[in-house]
Amino acid sequence: MRQPSHLGTLAMAALVWASVGLTQPAHAVNAPDGAPNPTASSVNEDLLFRQAPTIGGRVSIPDAKAANLIQPQGREWRAFRESWLPWIGGLAILGMIAALALFYFTRGRIRLDHAEESGRKLLRFNGFERFTHWMTATCFIVLGLSGLNYIFGKRLLMPLIGPDAFAALSQWAKYAHVYLAWPFMLGVVFMLVVWVRDNIPNRIDVQWIRQGGGFLGDEHPHAERFNAGQKVVFWMVIGFGFAMGATGLMMLFPFAATDINGMQIVQGVHALIGVVFIAAILAHIYIGSLGMEGAYDAMGSGEVDLAWAKVHHDLWVKEQLAKTASGPQLGRGQVPAE
Repeated sequence: MRQPSHLGTLAMAALVWASVGLTQPAHAVNAPDGAPNPTASSVNEDLLFRQAPTIGGRVSIPDAKAANLIQPQGREWRAFRESWLPWIGGLAILGMIAALALFYFTRGRIRLDHAEESGRKLLRFNGFERFTHWMTATCFIVLGLSGLNYIFGKRLLMPLIGPDAFAALSQWAKYAHVYLAWPFMLGVVFMLVVWVRDNIPNRIDVQWIRQGGGFLGDEHPHAERFNAGQKVVFWMVIGFGFAMGATGLMMLFPFAATDINGMQIVQGVHALIGVVFIAAILAHIYIGSLGMEGAYDAMGSGEVDLAWAKVHHDLWVKEQLAKTASGPQLGRGQVPAE
């Protein structure tokens, strides 16, 4: 049981008070109207922490960290958590939503070119690849929503549903965040294994970037199975996924690898990466659904329209058609093996 020595703490404060003059100046004993000033003899907290930044006590339990009652870094973390983090998260996510809305209303949806190949299907992702994607994506959505509840819930959600409902919802959100973190991390590993070969950057990607990926004009640059933009998303998911997993594990098993200051840094890093991750995935979701006609089919049924594939991934299409004897005579409903 935690048993801090309050007498020792008070004695230390009194000693610092007496030695450095932590009270208000003598001329402030009386208020301007002559009445006694009740706070004139109080300890100045700022000066107290300058002399003794950490206030501790004694505990009888093995965990010596429990004796640390007050430390300045905790107040710095609280200021970041309550002030800076909501602003950073709000600007990142709302800014991305605003940018996507502006792009949609100015550029419009990228339509499918209805060429003679339209209606013919080409297998783009097999069953295991789609399972990996949707497992990871589903976990990410729940992790993202429960994480945003940690930042914005008491400000936005609790006034709407009340403290009791918010407490129950947050408790279940915590359970979901903890348990779904494991399949999410597993999904990131699966993605690395099955897609790393197709996501190595090369000179074709440089040309794709120079041409704006086809978003800034009517001409579509050459691309392999994954274009440069998709490769950026892939490596972002791998990098952020491993970083979120590492910091998340450190929070699931607190103080196993660091002290209280390290734990506060880990929480800050986890939260900052999380809001940037969510903002970036919003762009990925937009492109794969509303932003580009035919893109969702790749992860929906796994098959894409041949005309769509020739426009957006022409080099990959040539490689796939070369694997089949039918080649360009690929008929409606026929799917070449990968």
